[in-house]
Amino acid sequence: MGQTKLGYHYKKLIFGVSIILVIFLIIIILLIDNNTKRIVISNEESKQLMNTNALTMMYETEAGSGEYQVTSDTTWPQDGYVFNEILSKCENGSKMYWDSQTNRVMMESNTSDKCYVYFDVALLTLADYITTEVYTGTDGDNDLYYHDGVGSYTNANLEAGDNSYRYSGANPNNYVCFGSDAASCPVDNLYRIIGVFGNQVKLIKHDYATTSLLGTNVAYYNTYSGIFGGDSSYYKGSLDQSTVPIYYWNGTYVNTWSTSELNTVNLNQNYLNNIGNKWSSLIATTTWQVGGAAYANIYSSPVKTAYNYEVGPNKANTTYSAKIGLMYASDYGYAASPANWSTNMGSLNNDTNRNNNWMFMGLHEWTISHSSDTTDLAFPMYLTGSVYGSDVGMSYYGVRPSFYLESSVAYAGGTGTASDPILITD
Repeated sequence: MGQTKLGYHYKKLIFGVSIILVIFLIIIILLIDNNTKRIVISNEESKQLMNTNALTMMYETEAGSGEYQVTSDTTWPQDGYVFNEILSKCENGSKMYWDSQTNRVMMESNTSDKCYVYFDVALLTLADYITTEVYTGTDGDNDLYYHDGVGSYTNANLEAGDNSYRYSGANPNNYVCFGSDAASCPVDNLYRIIGVFGNQVKLIKHDYATTSLLGTNVAYYNTYSGIFGGDSSYYKGSLDQSTVPIYYWNGTYVNTWSTSELNTVNLNQNYLNNIGNKWSSLIATTTWQVGGAAYANIYSSPVKTAYNYEVGPNKANTTYSAKIGLMYASDYGYAASPANWSTNMGSLNNDTNRNNNWMFMGLHEWTISHSSDTTDLAFPMYLTGSVYGSDVGMSYYGVRPSFYLESSVAYAGGTGTASDPILITD
């Protein structure tokens, strides 16, 4: 009985001590909270607080300028600007950050303070820049066409119908500087925009890739003039043709892209290594359609048929995932002016078609497309401009790497001409 009373009093004592400890902790927390106040500056409070002795809001004058001016706005910017956490500071050390969930500034302070809030002009993604700034809503303006299947231009029924935006014509302003940060873009770093597909921009190298990018191993054979003889009078690039390397599509004589060493080594090892991590990180891993198409559906058909059987509704759904590929035959066909889309792909070898297609460069070169009714043919572009079939293990042609940029890649300037190419940033 005595032990029971003793246990009861002991438990009561423990309970009392616990209550005291809890109260003590609450007092400490309250004291700490009184010393550090969290202040929420919301849109509702902004009219009283913005651009006063307590708070000044600064807007960047233009994207990437690094120059700011005081704004007279009385609400936080919701679109077109991003909070600059590095520059935003308070004179007496209060901490300030942007709550992206509620679109408001949060401050933690233990004293009255004067704060400066900086906002940078938000960069458009490159895809958004093209589809909202370059595309005017009228097909053909700036040589850009929206392939929604109901275009109002000549031969609209021949468009891809995949909601892509594609550059077409003789020489659109679709140059991009890729692989260099030089003030003046080196010629070897000029690429061109094939189009916008979903939220990704697809590029192709403007001129042929040299051995400094693709290497001299596996699929490499020789240089262009070393095997084809004299210079091509159709060549539009700036390289000495004697230095243009030529490669087998697949030295195993089988037109399976997944086993092609041009694909696995020269493009997706050598090229990626040679451009460096910074630039290769901007390239998206892509699911390439590599099932091919029957010879008649490429060589003897207009571009819409080639598109349908290469990558469209009639495709053989064979895929390969990698960063780097080549252009599709239909990419080349759609790079011509719409008036040329009705011409069979094998008959694009005349001045009208050549001169109205910015992708034509004037040397033999490979596409990623191959014949599905043979085991040894792929579809290169002939130096006169037509698309035809050639043996993958016995023929050797020039190569222009093609790839899709990550959707987050942003537009950073430039008009898209060769002398003022579009600049990009991550």
